[in-house]
Amino acid sequence: MEAQEKAVKQAGAKSVYRDAYTGTKTDCPEFQKLLNVLKEGDTLIVTKLDRFAWSTLEGTKLIKNLFERGVTVNILNLGVIENTPNGRLIFNVFMSFAEFERDLIVERTQEAKAIAKQNPDYREGRPKKYSRKQIEHALSLLDNHSYKEVTSMTGISKSTLIRAKKELTSGSNKN
Repeated sequence: MEAQEKAVKQAGAKSVYRDAYTGTKTDCPEFQKLLNVLKEGDTLIVTKLDRFAWSTLEGTKLIKNLFERGVTVNILNLGVIENTPNGRLIFNVFMSFAEFERDLIVERTQEAKAIAKQNPDYREGRPKKYSRKQIEHALSLLDNHSYKEVTSMTGISKSTLIRAKKELTSGSNKN
């Protein structure tokens, strides 16, 4: 975010609007506020095309509206978009490539996730610090050693061992 803000300020932005959303979120309230205050003679400065719009259709509608209102659009990785047939064509071609790239990223991510889910140790979210095998080994050590000793031998905290033991016990009660 800081690098983007610095870039738009260096390009002459007097006000900076920030939306902290990922590539999967399309609701950008700050961008909507910005669009509402832009008037004839203003310049909208955006760092990259994929920060401007989520799809070719959305981008085309947005830039048409801005041009009709007399707003100049400067996308730093493309330059100033001209309100000419050539300018609009170039914008639409680049917007199509940006949408294509985003779609490929989503597709690859979904494929990788599907492959990862085939692993029995796969867990959604933050990865576990210890494998199931490591936890099972540490739990087996509890048969002959104290929590303190097992923690010292394995590096697995007492709270993690207690939680794993409860999960194991509650899992065996379900059968």
